[in-house]
Amino acid sequence: MMNALNALALGVALSLCPAWAGSVLAEPYLVMVDQPGCVYCERWHAEIGPAYPKTAEGQFAPLIRADLREGPPEGVTYARRVLFTPTFVLIENGQEQARIEGYPGEDFFWPLLTKLLEDNTDFSPIAEAETVRN
Repeated sequence: MMNALNALALGVALSLCPAWAGSVLAEPYLVMVDQPGCVYCERWHAEIGPAYPKTAEGQFAPLIRADLREGPPEGVTYARRVLFTPTFVLIENGQEQARIEGYPGEDFFWPLLTKLLEDNTDFSPIAEAETVRN
């Protein structure tokens, strides 16, 4: 009974807000594990956060946030426990494919993320940049 109710609620949410469905349920996606008081999380949000959804990487792997203390989002399995924040976990089919632990600053984050996506998905920066522009 509860599964039917969850499915109905999800169906209603998707019909009312299709943009939400495209960004949250897209595969692959990037889970940012953070926690209150994390200085490096705050830096990421200030330096990268506003631009992320507008980039080729952000379009390809939309961001979902998860609190360290609450564990992975429903339906997501990490390959190993997350110990540091921020940790960026690439998810496909509900399973961790790869991760970036920590935030090394914006100059290093973008190349690390691009490499992570290229090595673990069919991401192509040139093709995705064309998609974002059009």
